[in-house]
Amino acid sequence: MSDPRIIVALDFPDAEEAISFTAKLDPTECRVKVGKELFTAAGPRLVEKIIGRGFDVFLDLKFHDIPSTVANACKAAARLGVWMMNVHALGGRKMLHAAREAVPTGSAKLIAVTLLTSMEHSDLDDVGLKGEPQDVVRRLAMLAQDCGLDGVVSSALEAAELRKAMGERFCLVTPGIRPAGASLDEQKRVTTPRQAIINGSNYLVIGRPITQASDPASLLRRLNQEIAGVEITPLPDRTRNDHA
Repeated sequence: MSDPRIIVALDFPDAEEAISFTAKLDPTECRVKVGKELFTAAGPRLVEKIIGRGFDVFLDLKFHDIPSTVANACKAAARLGVWMMNVHALGGRKMLHAAREAVPTGSAKLIAVTLLTSMEHSDLDDVGLKGEPQDVVRRLAMLAQDCGLDGVVSSALEAAELRKAMGERFCLVTPGIRPAGASLDEQKRVTTPRQAIINGSNYLVIGRPITQASDPASLLRRLNQEIAGVEITPLPDRTRNDHA
């Protein structure tokens, strides 16, 4: 598989568990995500070790700080050789521009988090964001695109509308993916892998359903078969002026 669409979230507390688990996976069938818990526990050396085993790594640290700090963090991530990294769109235009300048287009993929998939309308009220989740996601995605980022992280439930608004070249990375019958855990805005691809997602982040499976490799193969050849209805590539 030349461009695996499933990103397995390595949500483990230490390097030993993470490395042990990656030995069960084939790097041609998936990519992997290293998030805050694992990175804090194990650091850059773990990322380099996983890359050395042939995996593309999505470094999910959601950088959100003043522009110069985020730019330097992005440069450090790029030097590790990661395939993808993310920042938080709520950091604003100056921060997003600084991140883009630090990671030139065509090197590591640079995407922005819009809203966490655990957030509902009531959570938006608490932090002073107005509108429904899909409206906030769309505004933040348009900001990220305007700042030259490669894509965004968003719920699959917003993917169809984002694909219409952002065009075919904009990358949509979708967490909150749960195979049919799996536990939702704390996720609120979820969908199945197949439906996420139909909705327009490029990459699917899947954690516990795979990492806690009795046979992770077999499940991964089944999920890849489920999404293989899924037809996405072509959508018009609209410009931002359509939504001004």
